[in-house]
Amino acid sequence: MSSVFDCRDDSQILAGMRHARQAIARGELVVLPTDTVYGIAADAFSPAAVQRLREAKGRGRDMPPPVLVSGQEMLAALVEEVPEAVQKLVDAFWPGGLTIVLPAQPSLVWDLGETKGTVAVRMPDRRIVLELLAETGPLAVSSANLTGRDAAIIASDAQDMLGDSVAVYLEEGYSETGVASTIVDATSLVSPVDDETPVVRVLREGAISREQLEGVLGDLLEAEAQPGDVAADETLGDEGPVEAE
Repeated sequence: MSSVFDCRDDSQILAGMRHARQAIARGELVVLPTDTVYGIAADAFSPAAVQRLREAKGRGRDMPPPVLVSGQEMLAALVEEVPEAVQKLVDAFWPGGLTIVLPAQPSLVWDLGETKGTVAVRMPDRRIVLELLAETGPLAVSSANLTGRDAAIIASDAQDMLGDSVAVYLEEGYSETGVASTIVDATSLVSPVDDETPVVRVLREGAISREQLEGVLGDLLEAEAQPGDVAADETLGDEGPVEAE
C-alpha cells in the first residue's frame, strides 16, 4: 500500500523524505513535486526500476524518461560533453523548466530505453527534489500520469491515476505553473551529422519560451518549422520525443 506525506507539514516532511529515499533504494517508485508538474521517479541506474516506471505509465522503451540532476557536477558526469552553448543555457535557465538532450557518457551502465546514446537532463527548481537528488543521485523522472492523461499538478491527481504502483507520494500542493518543461536537442553540438550545421533544436515548447532560448543562443537556435515542413509534421506524442515532466 502506498504512503502519502504532506511535505507542507513540518511534522511529515522528514518522514516523507526518509521513506522516499528508502523506496528509491529498493527500486520502487516515488511521486514528487517539481517546479513544472508532478513527476514519477525511479533510480536511473536500476533497469528494473526504470522498467517499473514505464509500466506504471503504460509506456514502452521507445519513450525513455529524462533524468533529473541536482546540479552541474551531476550533469557533467552523465553526458559526453557540455558545449559552450549548453553551458549558457544551464547558466540562464537552471534550475528551471528546461530539459536538454545530449550524448550520454559512453561509460555509464544503465538502461533508460531506446535513447540512441543520448540522455535528456534537467535540474528542477524545487528544494525537496534537489535535496532528494543530492542523496539518491540521478533519478529517471517522467510526468506523473497515465499515457494519454493530463500530467498531475497535485499529488492526489497522480495517486488517482497511478495508485499502488507508486510506493511513496510526496504532496506539496499545486504545481507552481502546471506547464511541462521545454525540451531542446543539443546533440549536434557534440556529434554533428555529416555536413549539417550544428544547431539546438526545440523538440517541445513548454516552460521556457522560444524567445527566451533565442535570447541566449542567437543563430544557434534552429529556425522555427513552418506548416508543411517535415519537422512541423512529425508526431512526437503527448509528451514529446522523450517522456518529460
